[in-house]
Parts: sequence; structure tokens; C-alpha cells
Amino acid sequence: MRSMDTIYKTILSLAEEDKQIRAVYMNGSRTDSKAPKDRFQDYDIVYIVEDTQPFIEDKKWLWAFGELMMMQEPDKLDRGIGYDMDFTKSYTYLMLFSDGIRIDLNLKNKEEGIKHFQEEKLTVKLLDKDGILPEIPEPSDADYRVRKPTEEEFESVTDNFFWCLQNVAKGINRKELPYAIGMYQETTLKSLHRMMDWWIGMHHNFEVSTGKFGKYYEKYLPKEYWTMYKEVFPSGDYDNIREAVRIACHIFKELGEEVAKELGFSYPYQDEVSMTRYLRKERII
Repeated sequence: MRSMDTIYKTILSLAEEDKQIRAVYMNGSRTDSKAPKDRFQDYDIVYIVEDTQPFIEDKKWLWAFGELMMMQEPDKLDRGIGYDMDFTKSYTYLMLFSDGIRIDLNLKNKEEGIKHFQEEKLTVKLLDKDGILPEIPEPSDADYRVRKPTEEEFESVTDNFFWCLQNVAKGINRKELPYAIGMYQETTLKSLHRMMDWWIGMHHNFEVSTGKFGKYYEKYLPKEYWTMYKEVFPSGDYDNIREAVRIACHIFKELGEEVAKELGFSYPYQDEVSMTRYLRKERII
């Protein structure tokens, strides 16, 4: 696999040599000093160009980045299913190379490029031929940190967690596996993850990010909770789903009560008692 320095040199050399590329900057985890560094990190690169069309019409230039194994053009795909995509403003190539390097390259016209540069807090300037990019603060993960919930948000999440468990129970008892798993993932787990985010945020003054899809949960959860959390992902066995539901309910109660107490919210004990009784009646827990 090519080194980070080699990749940066390739990205910048191509930009320096092409007169249509006027500026380059990078977003994403590689600009975040707090993010773990490894070989799987993408290079999220933006090229500000005079005209996007030449870079779209002839794709041979992309091979300058390396030997392409696979590429996706999300804007093209979105247009194909009916979205109104303006390729003159922005166009993206997601590229995976034969050595495992991934580069997500976004082409933007000047107006869009400057706008995005100022809005995205995890940004580092790499090249600016014309001095068009303004000075911005040092990269920050502030936009990705867990935000302190309002009481209304807390109420919504707890209500959704308990209410939708009856749908999970329905799917299990009917032996409708896709429905049971779908409801569990889309309601039970999503609500649990929101509560876990708030609990972690609360214990770190809401100055941390749990990462996309909670990828940093293991880092922030006590070992006891992490061990339990690993069991909330069920297999296709109905008894295993029942056990996952039981554990998810236990974690949600433990964390939810603490979040409510710390933030001065009301925890819905009656909903918890009622749904627990229902789940026991239906032999779910």
C-alpha cells in the first residue's frame, strides 16, 4: 500500500499541473486529530475547478491516482433515479484502488467550493493557486459531537423505544423474521443508540463524538455495558432475538434513568412497566 505522503504528493501534483484545477482541500477524519489513524481512512478531497464537464466527459485522467479496482459515481446514480443533480456545480468520484487506498474526490465549481470550504469544520487547505479560499479555524469535530437533548427529544426517543417493542413482539410471535428484525433495528436499536449517545455525551460534557454508526462506543462505554451491548445484535433465531430484546431493554433502562436524572427530565416508568408486562405476557422476555 502506498504511503500517506505518496498519496498527498499524487493528489497535489495532478492539481498543480492542471490549469483547470484552481484549489484543493481535504475534509473528513484525516483532518481530525482525535480520529484513530489507520490504513482504512479515506482521503476526502475537493478540487475546485473552472469547469466540471471536462473532468466528467473523459475519465482517463483518474488513472493518475493509481490502478482503479472499482469506482462509484453517486451523482450520476442519483440523477438516474430521478434526483435533480447539477453536474456543473459538483460531481463526485468514489474510488477504490488495487492497493486498498480509497479516495473520495469531489469536483466543485468556484462558488460551491468556497461555500463548502467555509461550512465544513473538518477541513484543511492543501493548495490555493489564486488565493480564493478564506482563512478558517483549525479543524474541529464540533459538528459531529453528541448534542445535549431537549426534554422533548428525550420524551420522543423513550416513547418510541417502548411503544414499538410491541411491533417487534408481533413479528416474533407471527414468525415474520424480516418484519421482526426490521422493526427491532429501525426502532429499538435506533432509540437505544440515541440514548447511548446522550449517556456518553453527558459523561464528557457533550464534547465528544461517538462516530458514524457509533463506531467509538467501545472506547467510551464501561466494559460492563460494552459486553452487554455486543449481545443486542440478534441472529435469525427467534430465541436469540428475544434475548437481544431483553438486553436492549436492560441497557436502555439503566442509561435512560441516569440521563433523565442528570438532565432533570422525567423518565417514563409507567411505559416501561406496561411494556415489560406485555413482553412477558407474550413470552418475549
